Amino acid sequence: MNIFNRDQFDVAIAEWTNCCADYAKIQSLIPTNYVFTFNSEQVSWLKSQNKYNEFCAEIGVFKGQLVAILCPMDANGQRLVVDQFPYSVLGELDGDLRLVETEQYKVIKNAVLSKDLQRIDYDSDTYFPVSNKPMLDQDVALEAIESWRNDGMTWFYRECSEFKGSRIFKKFFVPSEDLISSKPGLYKIICSFGLKFSEVYQRVLPTLIFISFYQDLQNSGSIDTISNTYDWSQPCPPLCPLNYNI
Repeated sequence: MNIFNRDQFDVAIAEWTNCCADYAKIQSLIPTNYVFTFNSEQVSWLKSQNKYNEFCAEIGVFKGQLVAILCPMDANGQRLVVDQFPYSVLGELDGDLRLVETEQYKVIKNAVLSKDLQRIDYDSDTYFPVSNKPMLDQDVALEAIESWRNDGMTWFYRECSEFKGSRIFKKFFVPSEDLISSKPGLYKIICSFGLKFSEVYQRVLPTLIFISFYQDLQNSGSIDTISNTYDWSQPCPPLCPLNYNI
């Protein structure tokens, strides 16, 4: 798997920081139809290291390419001191990207027979699916990804021209469930940028959307709603935890 040592990690992070005020450079680094791809080995490494309900995806630049770097966190939400950092290079998709969302409905029928076997009561109730995972509605995910593809460069232009790149993300904090799944058969995760509106900040913010691919999605769990598209990540800035050693 692709791995940075500590020195390479520091250089990549610094290089992205240096690019954030340069719109022309960002244009060359980030085609808005490109994605990150993490393989099962990288995910397994993160699962073995991460101790928190979130992990950090640092953004960097390496050999003229944008990279997302997986950084585990300790039980207190601090970045763990490790000697290696798995990363993915932003690149073009190999093929079509399929988002899957399967909703399973439960129908319960009740019938009562009298002691002489005559039907005296009958009813049927339908229970709608409720998810116990931090999954993202597929339509919302599609809208965010398409917004990034169409308007991502406009977002960068405004941030560079009006705010000199100071508000552009340096990292994302991601719910661990997005990448560390307990379901079997995971073989890769596609990570796409998206744009969504923040009610708190009253402006559009970038996010990362994680799309998991399994050998057999339908046999990957017993939850009521099965999806391969997961929850929002939080960009930093502006959503930087106070206790994180930035």
